[in-house]
Amino acid sequence: MEKLKYALFTGCTAKESTPEQMMSTLAVAKKLGIELVELTEASCCGASHLQDYDDFLSLVLNARNIAYAEKHGLTMVTICNTCQLNTAMTKHRLDHNAELKAKVNAKLAEVGLEYKGTSQITHFLYAIIDDFGLDKIKEMVVKPLSQFNIAPFYGCHNIRPSELQNETHKGHENPYKPTSLDDLIIACGGVNVDYEEKNKCCGFHAELQAPRTAAILTGNAVAGAMDANADWMVTPCPLCHLKLDTQTHHASVAIGRDVSLPVLHMQQMIGLALGCSTEELGLKHHVTKVDFV
Repeated sequence: MEKLKYALFTGCTAKESTPEQMMSTLAVAKKLGIELVELTEASCCGASHLQDYDDFLSLVLNARNIAYAEKHGLTMVTICNTCQLNTAMTKHRLDHNAELKAKVNAKLAEVGLEYKGTSQITHFLYAIIDDFGLDKIKEMVVKPLSQFNIAPFYGCHNIRPSELQNETHKGHENPYKPTSLDDLIIACGGVNVDYEEKNKCCGFHAELQAPRTAAILTGNAVAGAMDANADWMVTPCPLCHLKLDTQTHHASVAIGRDVSLPVLHMQQMIGLALGCSTEELGLKHHVTKVDFV
């Protein structure tokens, strides 16, 4: 198989709030022989907040980020569900609206850039499933996670809206019955846990406007995984990780019961199965202690 190479859009969170995600992404890419070219010039995607304030500015910023990937002639890979949504949504809108694309490019011309629409956008989860292949992951596993019941937490923005799925994932994820993260757990030798909240919202984007509602959503997600006998949770989104890993006290108060589970980034789970060290995966950075390794 030809060596896989992507333009990596890290987003903000993996470089600041969840450094362990960036560490584990690089460690797993090295194990799999995937080359990642970091887009160091890229800016924030707007985090679904700028979009509410200034839609056009958000389009310009995301088109600018994609233009850097286009300069490399590479598919852009993201490691954050919200970055994935905003970047893929920008591409979808510009590719289907020539007038809007021209307006955005008039702005990008001020900094010597042009959005052409030549680079695809995909999440690292789907790059692994669609391009690398789950069968190859299975072949490379050296430490099967067979002793663990693992609860997948998909989050909202990687599986919705469904019309983007054809453009970002060859398997076309069903937001009501997603399977990609479950399939990856199984490929790593783990036992996937099915529970009602796995495709629900973690509460992150409601935190500022409705903190109690956000805490209830977080609490319900962790409680659902606990009640399904999960040993730990795994998520492809650093924003979901922040809520599920760091906000268990508020979540416990909000739903009236103690909830807490270790929460791993998708890359950390893969890394464990491939034999990466806990240091390489940054497991010491978690708030909810990862004590099963």
